[in-house]
Amino acid sequence: MDQPISKEELDKASLVIGELRGLGMKNELEFILKEEGPEGLERLEQTMEQLGFPIKYKEIKAMNFYPLSTYVVTLLVMDNLFHYNNEKIQEKGEFLTKVSLVVRLYLKNFVSLEKVAKDVSKMWRKYYTIGDFKIMELDEEKRCGIIRLENFYLHPFHIETLKGYFRAIVKMVVKSEVVCEERKEFDGDEKNHEFSLKW
Repeated sequence: MDQPISKEELDKASLVIGELRGLGMKNELEFILKEEGPEGLERLEQTMEQLGFPIKYKEIKAMNFYPLSTYVVTLLVMDNLFHYNNEKIQEKGEFLTKVSLVVRLYLKNFVSLEKVAKDVSKMWRKYYTIGDFKIMELDEEKRCGIIRLENFYLHPFHIETLKGYFRAIVKMVVKSEVVCEERKEFDGDEKNHEFSLKW
């Protein structure tokens, strides 16, 4: 590793509660496979094992749940090994919408943003066991919306991934370019986040 991941970062990651479905984890690693090839994926897996968070792409079961703490460490390792900038991480988020079985199944019903807003919490639960996902504002006339994610710790790497993910989902519906930005950690809590979307 270029710069070892600090014990403080690992300790913080170890405290993250909740679980992520294997499908989400596998899709993340598919991006590494696409960008870095088998060698890059092998480097990531070896580093994860060295850090005490072993995970193998080929052994991940899509419908099983895995600790979010392992996912956060995966993000730390990705950052450490590949040094992706924010634009690249958001590209990863967009990629996840293209390979996600859950998104592809829902896409058949994505005829309006109103429909997306109704289904989004159910979609969240397909992937995560924790976190409350809410649409705070949706104004199709003004072409903007606000998404709130509560009770869910986000590593900065994950924030950028979600920006790309949300942007891609809305873009599929409105058929125009979309800008997604994190508004704030509301209530001063790092487990509460808001994102604004404009198109």
